[in-house]
Amino acid sequence: MKARKIFITENDRKRLEELLGVAGAFNNQGRADLESLTAELRRAKVVDPRKVPKDVVTMNTRLKLKFLDDGTDMEVTLVFPAEADIDRGKLSVLSPIGTAVLGYAEGDTIEWDVPAGKRSVRIEKILYQPEAEGHYHF
Repeated sequence: MKARKIFITENDRKRLEELLGVAGAFNNQGRADLESLTAELRRAKVVDPRKVPKDVVTMNTRLKLKFLDDGTDMEVTLVFPAEADIDRGKLSVLSPIGTAVLGYAEGDTIEWDVPAGKRSVRIEKILYQPEAEGHYHF
């Protein structure tokens, strides 16, 4: 599957780069999760938070996912690692699926490697995006 252009807000990029910098300072080089996020940030189109499309997954976006291999649905909020709690629907951006959906839009299908193999997930619906609601400094 050809990777398409993804969007990330200036604010999210800055905070995510800080996260990666802190991880690097603690000698966490070679971690697949950090390398995946770094690669996604490099290829993303950085946009002003006021101009990000309303259907794009940004940090703190609540979304509905459909896993295409087994048909299950999941509602999650994409969060920074310190806030992650999958039992409460808070998905870390450093998780394989969290990194996979960042910057993609409603209706997009993404294939991503997870510990159990390759999964296909579709972003069914954006339920809440901070920027669409005027929350630019979440």
